[in-house]
Amino acid sequence: MKFDDLDLKMRVFETSQDLLIIPDIFIVVRLDGRSFTRLTKEIGKFEAPFDERFRDLMVYTTNHLMNCGFNVLFGYTQSDEISLLFNKGEALFERKVRKIISILSGEASAAFSLKFGQIGVFDARVCQIPTEELVLDYFRWRNEDANRNCLNSHCYWLLRKEGLSGDKAFKKLAGLSTGAKNELLFQSGINYNDLPLWQKRGSGLYWENYKKKGFNPVKKEEVETTRRRIKIDFDLPMREKFEEFILQIIKGVG
Repeated sequence: MKFDDLDLKMRVFETSQDLLIIPDIFIVVRLDGRSFTRLTKEIGKFEAPFDERFRDLMVYTTNHLMNCGFNVLFGYTQSDEISLLFNKGEALFERKVRKIISILSGEASAAFSLKFGQIGVFDARVCQIPTEELVLDYFRWRNEDANRNCLNSHCYWLLRKEGLSGDKAFKKLAGLSTGAKNELLFQSGINYNDLPLWQKRGSGLYWENYKKKGFNPVKKEEVETTRRRIKIDFDLPMREKFEEFILQIIKGVG
């Protein structure tokens, strides 16, 4: 059998499960760290419940993903997860799901591991979102999840430091309202409102234009050009203001 015939015969087994994201659908990819609880506690020995070193590793990884070939408008990271909002017109790899998730999970794992000096692995999933409104809902969901996780984490580790076991700390928090959790922290000298915003709201990365001065050797004069760079934002808004913020990114760049 000729090679071309053999290639045609076998290629179908490789591509039989290919799924394509149809045009005019928003693509959001969410990546999560695999077994990062062990990585943060035992290997990295990061401070609980939050450590700027780990935050910076996740921001570094998100920045890398926004510069690895895909047209990503916005990157959002909280805890051990990353969400990437693609330009609606992104057509790289014909919008094949397997290419998107395999490349991004590989890029994230490689970037994180090289920066950290230890192996860190990410999985990835594609969210196909049909409307702007649902994109806003998606990021508000992750933003509010960050807030919930922040409150629970500070309460949990407060109880652990007071001597409770993990199981007893979980059980004590299970029946508490949000107000009661805030009061628990306040009674121990922690005002939840004073905690860093990145802990409560996550971190955002997006493109911004800036002016750069240069010199034109032909005309022998200074020139000014517009360039793009990624802005890292540790002071994201919440709720409706966060939705407005995401909408501006979609409208301004997409």
